[in-house]
Amino acid sequence: MTANVRFEDVKVGDEIPALEKAVKREQIKAYADASGDQNPLHQDDSFARSVGFPGIIGHGMFSMAHLTTAVTNWLGDPAALKQIEVQFRAVVFMDETLVARGRVESLDPGTRQATLNVWAEVDRAGDTQMVIKNSRAVVQLA
Repeated sequence: MTANVRFEDVKVGDEIPALEKAVKREQIKAYADASGDQNPLHQDDSFARSVGFPGIIGHGMFSMAHLTTAVTNWLGDPAALKQIEVQFRAVVFMDETLVARGRVESLDPGTRQATLNVWAEVDRAGDTQMVIKNSRAVVQLA
């Protein structure tokens, strides 16, 4: 399979479609079960409150997976994602909406690859909080 996005159709500054996901308890539990990460921060509201959070938090890798999905949805081929590097900057709380975004930062005509600035954010009472930032993805374009 190859990417559906053609190199000739992409410009520096283009944004990929934003991808939103409401983070629910069931998703956090399913991710904990699939990953084996049963840390009580992701399972037990009382424990999470005892360490200063309002309740359970989503896994950082759950946020990264959502960001990766936004990139591969845009590409149309998961294999076209060649590299992703992220910096986790904040936690995601249950019942928040996680929004993944990206913007083309550079294009390499020799390899037909693009480097994207990628990030994930949540809205907390009208204030955008960056969950993942200063991150990049390298993708192979058709």
